[in-house]
Amino acid sequence: MGQITRAGQASRRRLLDAATAEFAAFGIAGARIDRISANAQVNKAQIYKYHRSKDELFDAVFAEHLDMIVETVPTTGDDLAGYAVRLYDAYLVHPELVRLAAWSRLERTPTGDLLGFMPGHDAGKLQAIADAQAAGMVDASIAPAEVLAIVTAMSLTWSPASAMYAASKDDPPADHDRRRRALARAVEHAFAP
Repeated sequence: MGQITRAGQASRRRLLDAATAEFAAFGIAGARIDRISANAQVNKAQIYKYHRSKDELFDAVFAEHLDMIVETVPTTGDDLAGYAVRLYDAYLVHPELVRLAAWSRLERTPTGDLLGFMPGHDAGKLQAIADAQAAGMVDASIAPAEVLAIVTAMSLTWSPASAMYAASKDDPPADHDRRRRALARAVEHAFAP
């Protein structure tokens, strides 16, 4: 029984990895279950056993990547600059998250809350910002949700969604260091009390 469980877990992992690559490259509408099935080495019936539709599979992939970022990039209201830099680094390692978010924005939610399907996803971040504002460390004239939105947007400056320049983890380390310093300074100045 344990081997079946491990095999099932391995199949699900391959499925999510193949679906991540497919959705990041082609979006929701352009993604093909046949390609995901072939790349994951999982039959289509098994895909639909795990996820009832292509949209549900996309939701699972997107939620997994958002959870990963939340877990690996902690938010503290007293270090918004550090948070922005950690996001920059996370996007270098996981550019697919930015691509998934861009596709979701383009194909599903052209306005409003992109992450409305995950209620409370940023409650901890917003509370941390509100606490830092109450302590006088962050400009309290800007709503916590707006602070979070601006910091996140600033962290995306060199991401795959950038209209100007998309960074790569293969860029020279000096370029990354320069960008990190610029980002940290901009965030510090933007939200100083």
